[in-house]
Amino acid sequence: MLVSEFEQVKCPYCGETTTLSIEACAEDQRYVEDCSVCCRPMTVDVHVDEDGVPLVTVESEDHA
Repeated sequence: MLVSEFEQVKCPYCGETTTLSIEACAEDQRYVEDCSVCCRPMTVDVHVDEDGVPLVTVESEDHA
């Protein structure tokens, strides 16, 4: 079962806080999503720990 959670992250380009909808599943995820403020692409990494809690990090495409 997929559980959607909302996580606030800071854009690596403009520094503004934006909210991402995260599908918390058993597997780690990596994908690209545009910042809702400046529209630049961020690489989103989601690591789900053994308790099912997602840890979300974002970085610029330059560092991915």
